[in-house]
Amino acid sequence: MALSTIDAFKAQVASDFARPNLFEVMLNFPGALDIDNKDSLKTLGKFTVRAANLPSSQMGVIEVPYRGRVLKIAGDRTFEPWTVTIMNDTNFALRSAFEAWFSAIQAQNENYTSLATLGDESDETGYFADMQVTQLSRDSRAGQGSGNQEAGTAENKPLRRYEFMNIFPSNISAIDLDFGSNDAIEEFTVEFQVQYWRLLSNDAQ
Repeated sequence: MALSTIDAFKAQVASDFARPNLFEVMLNFPGALDIDNKDSLKTLGKFTVRAANLPSSQMGVIEVPYRGRVLKIAGDRTFEPWTVTIMNDTNFALRSAFEAWFSAIQAQNENYTSLATLGDESDETGYFADMQVTQLSRDSRAGQGSGNQEAGTAENKPLRRYEFMNIFPSNISAIDLDFGSNDAIEEFTVEFQVQYWRLLSNDAQ
């Protein structure tokens, strides 16, 4: 078969292409943060996080000069901030939670923190939390497992899941208000600083 044909192209990509609009974000908040309904906020985030990203990989470069030439060797690995875009509901539920997280890290009117430690490995103290983003497939789980799924209950199969470890918000964007903004909803972004990320298996929860 000629490599230039569309059939040859389709045969090489037999499984389908990943779609950027099929994803899910699992928001978490520090265990020591004093806010209500953390579980409901986590569920709300699955529906109202409109945009996110799969993490990039960054490697520093050390240039070692030698007789008019440069040898490039690997330096230290760094991790870029992670940003999510959230659709704001009229209860301001997630925005209020992130503002409370910010205030717990440092108060607005004084140099004071209510989360005074970096926390332990379980993140039950301190101001860090772990969050996940999952790339989903168009294929559903219908017909898999026990085979007892009812119509309409199938879920998108996870293709790839990343976990961002020990992150905290460093920027909560403004929400622009405008008399001329018709047929639009409010959105805001939250930028997180990431210690590191790890790839989880598709079966991880």
